[in-house]
Amino acid sequence: MIDATLVLSGYLQGVFPMADHDGTIYWYEPDPRAIIPIHSYKPAKSLRPVLNKGIFEIRLNTAFEDVIRQCSLPRSAEDGVWISEEIIQVYLDLHDYGFAHSIEAWHNGELAGGLYGVALGKVFFGESMFYKVPNASKVAFHYLIERLKERDFQLLDTQFINDNVLRYGAIEIPKEDFLEQLERNVSLDQLFYP
Repeated sequence: MIDATLVLSGYLQGVFPMADHDGTIYWYEPDPRAIIPIHSYKPAKSLRPVLNKGIFEIRLNTAFEDVIRQCSLPRSAEDGVWISEEIIQVYLDLHDYGFAHSIEAWHNGELAGGLYGVALGKVFFGESMFYKVPNASKVAFHYLIERLKERDFQLLDTQFINDNVLRYGAIEIPKEDFLEQLERNVSLDQLFYP
């Protein structure tokens, strides 16, 4: 069993939980660690017209449970699921306590895509994203970066490197470097919202 306090303690130490296919929770501390440098992010040229047209309405924390449940669905038949019901309940608690946040892209009054993560001090721990409408999650991510810059966040953790985070400029750094940056910037202060 995990709870919000245990997960917060894990984040403060650079570890995070994921569920296996049978629901068993494991703790991870990747080395190297994937991060997205906040201040060097630039939206893809193909995304700029989407941003300029204002196709999506961006909302913050209005549909957190919907976002995490969408993120928990498998992307394909081959995909595993690491967001179990137990994890969903813990992150709902973290959201209620003001630590977990969703950035949502809405289109024609419906949730079209978004992402969620945990903010602790000047660190945002990105967890997962989804989309139903093309570009929705990319626009939500763009808004996340803008908010992190506004609030002087220093570290955006994406845990593991994969094709999805590579498109946003993710890099890998040694675990030791990640933990040093984490120690300098993490706290239980809530700077992300409101």
